[in-house]
Amino acid sequence: MNYIEVWIEIKPFSEDYAEQVIAQIEELPFESFMIEEPFLKAYIPEDSFSSQDLKTLLSAFRHNSEFSVSAQSHFVKEENWNALWESNFSPIVVEKLCTVKADFHKNLPRTKYNITIMPKMAFGTGHHQTTYLMMDAILEENLKGLKVLDVGCGTGILSILAAKMGAEPQIHAIDIDHLAVDSTNENIYKNKVSKKVTCLLGDASVIQAARYNLVLANINKNIIISDIETYSRALTSAGRLFLCGFYTEDIPAILEEGAKYGLELVSLKSRDNWAVLKLKKSI
Repeated sequence: MNYIEVWIEIKPFSEDYAEQVIAQIEELPFESFMIEEPFLKAYIPEDSFSSQDLKTLLSAFRHNSEFSVSAQSHFVKEENWNALWESNFSPIVVEKLCTVKADFHKNLPRTKYNITIMPKMAFGTGHHQTTYLMMDAILEENLKGLKVLDVGCGTGILSILAAKMGAEPQIHAIDIDHLAVDSTNENIYKNKVSKKVTCLLGDASVIQAARYNLVLANINKNIIISDIETYSRALTSAGRLFLCGFYTEDIPAILEEGAKYGLELVSLKSRDNWAVLKLKKSI
């Protein structure tokens, strides 16, 4: 299948603005999105693309006082598709303990934990800083026997790592995107943890109260702030919440909101201005 790759430049750029653009144009049949500052890249089958429809939707930002957008499209031939995505996906090696790679990556050093994924466009091809930070945070812990929830699971990397580290079945992974759910299901099978991980389509409303010892959420700031009360309710007494997917300047707002629901800061780390927080439920 041939695709159209749409580059939407956002000035000034922020991930929050990119999320607003995604929300505006997602009624078009885009199959995936990838954020690469200063662009939001969107991918759609050639026969489903309408430049006029896209222009109409983006016109909603014409008088926006916060940011501006401009778009350009590129044709991607079917035979170039795999090469394009392979070039956008690099292996991740976290603290010499865990390697995340695709089948086409060869001659990589073996680590204690090895995860092989099928990179599916928006899932697992970008924002390696946040993936790295979350995996690093998990690798610092003893997960044996813990009940784990992975919110916004994408390719399922965090759930797979939790399973390999001995978290208690069933690990629950959820995502609002059916492509992410399909990708996670494919990858948990590929990594032989399908009996340990269950992936569900849905948002925070599917989360059950007081069920998990550890909740992982690698999502953007706005969703975290909106759903952090639900994350807190999902935790057992003294349960922990690991948050990532936002910038260091967003930390105060997230901590302020979390404190309303008994979440106290345990530690934080940053990498290239991205941050990860470890919080603990105190009530």
